[in-house]
Amino acid sequence: MTIRNSATQPAPGKDSRQGTVAVAIICKTPAPGKSKTRLSPPLRPEECAAISACFIQDLASTIGGLDPASAAGYAVYTPAGSETELRRLLPSEFGLVLQGEGNLGDRLHKGIADLLAEGHAGAIMVNSDSPTLPPAILQAAVEATAAGDRVVLCPAIDGGYTLIGLSEAHRHLFEDIPWSTEVVFQKTLDRARDMDLPVVVLDPWYDIDDASSYATLEAEMAGERPAFADAAMPLQDAPATRRFLAQRRAGNAA
Repeated sequence: MTIRNSATQPAPGKDSRQGTVAVAIICKTPAPGKSKTRLSPPLRPEECAAISACFIQDLASTIGGLDPASAAGYAVYTPAGSETELRRLLPSEFGLVLQGEGNLGDRLHKGIADLLAEGHAGAIMVNSDSPTLPPAILQAAVEATAAGDRVVLCPAIDGGYTLIGLSEAHRHLFEDIPWSTEVVFQKTLDRARDMDLPVVVLDPWYDIDDASSYATLEAEMAGERPAFADAAMPLQDAPATRRFLAQRRAGNAA
């Protein structure tokens, strides 16, 4: 691992949160026609919802495997009223925090502020599109976030970031960022520099949000290490996603 400097649902009690970092998936409860729409094609709308559920389930399982003495799992979710459906995809110990309104920056900032208000030493927001995100990256993010007031980023290969960690809710870090573009990561680095915030940049990973990244996922699930992945870093299986891909291939071959 290369590190370079450059309304809440039930969760653990307040005392157990002290010193831990909240690791939250920012997500939309899967529903056909409303989930992973950029994956259609190649997927049908109902398949987009199904694979979104698999992504959340696999990523939540990875987060749930982190040391509970240092990390606590959450979903920062939308829409309100979908809690029962979302709970089926998460470990029982995960807390739920409802997303706020506004653009992605507004929702990231509010999610982090809400998690810090729960008594955590830091908060990490992880996108829901990276089911194979390695535990080593998450653990490094937890440790860096807990170490002080800084920005912790895992860059995505499309120019965004896969996760962001903070121990203070810096609203300005999320303002006037051109979300869903290839410059999000760089603009966030520039903003942190302007704010005199130290930055810890973790190894990169990828989001599955279009046909090209879907092909990368299929190759990884077939045993091909992504070209950008550190050769020394163990990869993470995604069992629910793997089953979805296998079933889809079988259905297409029938």
